[in-house]
Amino acid sequence: MSKRVKTSLLLLSFMILAFAVAGAVGVKGGKNTDGAYRQLGVYSEVLSRIQSDYVEDPNIPQVSNGALHGLLEALDPSSSYLSADEYKQFKQFGQQSAGIGAALSKRYGYGYVISVTPGGPAEKAGLVAGDIIEALNEKSTREISLAELKGLLDGQVGSTVNLSVVRPSKAQPQKISVTRDVVKYPPATSKILENQVGYVLVNGFPKGRAQEIALRIRDLQKNGAKKLILDLRNSGDGEIAEGIATANLFLDHGQIAYLVGQKYPRQDFVAEPSKALAPLPLVLIVNKSSAGAAEIVAGAVLDNARGDVLGDKSFGAGSVQKTVDLQDGGALILSIAKYYTPAGRAIQDVAVTPNILVPDKAEDYIVPEDSNITPDENEKPEPKKNQPDEQLRRAIEQLNKPREQKAGAAS
Repeated sequence: MSKRVKTSLLLLSFMILAFAVAGAVGVKGGKNTDGAYRQLGVYSEVLSRIQSDYVEDPNIPQVSNGALHGLLEALDPSSSYLSADEYKQFKQFGQQSAGIGAALSKRYGYGYVISVTPGGPAEKAGLVAGDIIEALNEKSTREISLAELKGLLDGQVGSTVNLSVVRPSKAQPQKISVTRDVVKYPPATSKILENQVGYVLVNGFPKGRAQEIALRIRDLQKNGAKKLILDLRNSGDGEIAEGIATANLFLDHGQIAYLVGQKYPRQDFVAEPSKALAPLPLVLIVNKSSAGAAEIVAGAVLDNARGDVLGDKSFGAGSVQKTVDLQDGGALILSIAKYYTPAGRAIQDVAVTPNILVPDKAEDYIVPEDSNITPDENEKPEPKKNQPDEQLRRAIEQLNKPREQKAGAAS
């Protein structure tokens, strides 16, 4: 290929990027895309420098592919560019019968574990919330989109995926082998605590979860519960619709959330009185691994002053994507709308900050003794330690305060 042809192709690649940037700017700044088009001059200068000063002739397909991947991921973690080959593989995702049981996003350019399903393959292998997946089967996760990452972790029952994991407590990446299996969410559990406080623990929001939570709460009330704690810690996966339905259990009026985008008509989710349960004093507990549906519930309760939200700031995940086919056989996965709390806060952008902040003091990144993690040389996995649940203790304390103290409480 002649140098002139290469130059033309590379310029075309950068022009495509510029028009894509123009669209992205349009999302944030309306129809004024003059600034984006002015970037064409910058791209032209970059092209000239590459052609004149780079150490060797550039690999044009690789440059274009990498630039487009980076451009889409710069918008948000859920937006992706897929080449023709990647898109072909992507269409086959979801047809597999097993997975690893982990809610995922991308941070720092790498795969990030929001939460793991209790009893699932990821937890059994020793993967924990907050882990950075540096590589999957020796391929860097910087080179693949979030959509691809999720798809590549699925497979046949009994098959294995090898991960290289980075965590703050370890000097070197840890090798984890996860055996895929059919992932099942554990059911919601409930019990009566001291002073007639009912407690419901929710791990994820699969279909039917809101109905299950309602049954648990009714049972607690029959057994004498006069107050309620809903524990949404480590609930990072599931269906948004279940989060909306769960929030409705606690609200007999008012807005639960709304969904809107630049070209996505606003959709409001309003509480239906017939679906609300008998009101009980309420505290929700969330942490850094509460995401998506769990954040819908927390945001609705907080903004409607229905109860207290206690714990750590949540993760921040709540958007809708669509797939756009490209002429070359590739595709774009674009976020087209975001979920907002009733007060107008975009969950994906700012997450949910509790009105009672209680940091999680449990030791993070403890490696289970029976995990499949290969530790560093001369390093042994630390045993799990039983520590008091300070967040739960504070939630009980908050519910037991006299009503006038709650009204003026700040923490």
